[in-house]
Amino acid sequence: MNKPLTIASDAHLATLESKLPHVGTTIFTVMSALAVEKGAVNLGQGFPDFDCDPKLIDAVTAAMKSGLNQYPPMAGVPALREAIAAKLEKIYGHKYDAATEITVTAGATQALLTAILCIVHAGDEVIIIEPVYDSYVPAIELAGGKPVPVQMTMGAEGYSVPWDRVAAAVTPRTRLIMINSPHNPTGSVLHEADMRALEDIVRGTNILIVSDEVYEHMVYDGARHESVCRYPELAGRSFVVSSFGKTYHVTGWKIGYVAAPAPLAAEFRKVHQFNVFTVNTPVQHGIATYMADPVPYLDLPLFYQRKRDLFRDGLKNTRFRLLPSDGTYFQCVDYSAISDMPETEFAKWLTTEIGVAAIPVSAFYNEPKESGIVRFCYAKKDDTLRLALERLTKV
Repeated sequence: MNKPLTIASDAHLATLESKLPHVGTTIFTVMSALAVEKGAVNLGQGFPDFDCDPKLIDAVTAAMKSGLNQYPPMAGVPALREAIAAKLEKIYGHKYDAATEITVTAGATQALLTAILCIVHAGDEVIIIEPVYDSYVPAIELAGGKPVPVQMTMGAEGYSVPWDRVAAAVTPRTRLIMINSPHNPTGSVLHEADMRALEDIVRGTNILIVSDEVYEHMVYDGARHESVCRYPELAGRSFVVSSFGKTYHVTGWKIGYVAAPAPLAAEFRKVHQFNVFTVNTPVQHGIATYMADPVPYLDLPLFYQRKRDLFRDGLKNTRFRLLPSDGTYFQCVDYSAISDMPETEFAKWLTTEIGVAAIPVSAFYNEPKESGIVRFCYAKKDDTLRLALERLTKV
């Protein structure tokens, strides 16, 4: 008869020194869980609560049913890479070679991590603009790099990048500058003057750029998205990241892409092939088919601008002070007229007592900064937004 295996109480336990000792559960997970627990309207985490176009589902289903379910090429299905390259040329005027310069990724976060891992060596410095999307710093640290934060300034027109401070942060060890426009979490966008300032900073250097453009089709009030693709001097040293999940309301599909000059793309693919190797086959084919019609992404600015305006009009009846939302699907508000609580405490109170979840903007700083600002997501059904607004007017 076999006896149960026992382990001595003084047995040595293997230990692991964390590579990310300061990283815990993200604020997005915390606030979403709290929203579920309290039955709150979740305007915290950035995802739509409405369905995508049924035609997109049909295209993916057709790909599955036709047998397109095995590994695709490592860099992505050729038809999808060609569709991406054609879109970038048509919208931004920059021609990328679909075979050597476009790579399909398992979402934008994987694309960002892979780009950083292929660029950054131990001791390299990476300039980031705060507040900053929460994956940037851990990715830099995993690569052995040093994040160098430059904080955005706040003025009458909202958040902006102080390019003089960015220039002052450059050292001989600077390897990479990361930009994000439209910007999460602030909703600000970069303009031509910003891109020219960035050109001046990197000209004559070996500094590379990662341009996070996942909200590229969410720029409002008739403004155009200033992609680095529009600026040859920048495009020649940039990894451009975008997201089909954001564009087509399918965040759970986790599919995006990177466009970069061939020598940079080759290095990106070296890491990509050992990171995820390749990406969901039928989804790639379905999106390639769906992209034949540009209307869904060309109409996206008006689609989300209407939701933004509905939400902002409703917030005018509250004590929150509205900050500009020129892009993305996020609205930041100043709550200093309501409470002097720290941002995380206020966000939890708002979720628990008022029934609306938000995200504290302090969570987007490497060293938490209290500004009395929280972020709402308006990528929601109109009824969801109206319910949230009804509750927020009681604050």
